[in-house]
Amino acid sequence: MSSWNNQHHQLYSLRNPYSKDLKMKTSKLLFLIAMIGTLSSCEQKNSDKTTEQESSNEARQFYQLKTYIFDTDEQVQITDRYLKEAYLPGLRKIGLGPVGVFKPRPNEEDSTKKILVLIPFSSMDQFLTLDEALAEDEAYTAAGTDYINASHEQPPYQRVESTLLKAFIDMPEMKTPELDGPRADRIYELRSYESPTEKYYWNKVDMFNAGGEVALFEKLNFNAVFYAEVFSGSKMPNLMYMTTFSDQESRDAHWNAFREAPEWKELSAMPKYQNNVSHADIYFLYPTEYSDY
Repeated sequence: MSSWNNQHHQLYSLRNPYSKDLKMKTSKLLFLIAMIGTLSSCEQKNSDKTTEQESSNEARQFYQLKTYIFDTDEQVQITDRYLKEAYLPGLRKIGLGPVGVFKPRPNEEDSTKKILVLIPFSSMDQFLTLDEALAEDEAYTAAGTDYINASHEQPPYQRVESTLLKAFIDMPEMKTPELDGPRADRIYELRSYESPTEKYYWNKVDMFNAGGEVALFEKLNFNAVFYAEVFSGSKMPNLMYMTTFSDQESRDAHWNAFREAPEWKELSAMPKYQNNVSHADIYFLYPTEYSDY
């Protein structure tokens, strides 16, 4: 009897699809399938996240802020003529713009002669190939010959400074402000905020975007031209932005409203946003008559 039971048990184990060995194999297979599904899901989520980030980065413009510094009025005149008759037409021809050209408002503390040129790019490739594209434009080289072919003894400027920027997430593209009144009265306010360290710098960038500073400027009609991260320049770490007003009185009224806004008082009092600006520079500018702004 015992022998018959053993044989019966062995036969049952061979025929039964739910034998212990088969159960273990089935469990392992199901576990493997579940793991593959989980990994595929994670890869898809990471892919979606990367695609979303890349899309966000692609949508954000790059800017070059060129600052021409002069020793003489003659240099200013030569460069003015070059910008008006050659450079800006050349930029427009290759699809760049609108381009802002500004000069500092008279300031007793700083009498340096300057012209600032603000150029938007949809990609860094546009920036890197700009000089080559202009050099191939015969109309540009003909119109700008006095500037382009100036001698070393009579250069058209003392030097040129260049700052490269990337637009904030909350304002990915430059805007042309809507202003009333004479161009001569307009105030273009360019601000530069330096931070004590890179960590504090990104904290200040976050304050503008996630913190709501950009949204508050928009709510109060500051007519911003751009907000941007500086990724190459003489002052680092640094961010810059430009707001505009019809005149000085309007500018002062807007900033008073900003300082008194409940949103700003709450935001500026948050512990996480303390000490993120170590130095600020404020420049008051006006647009040239040939500027796109």
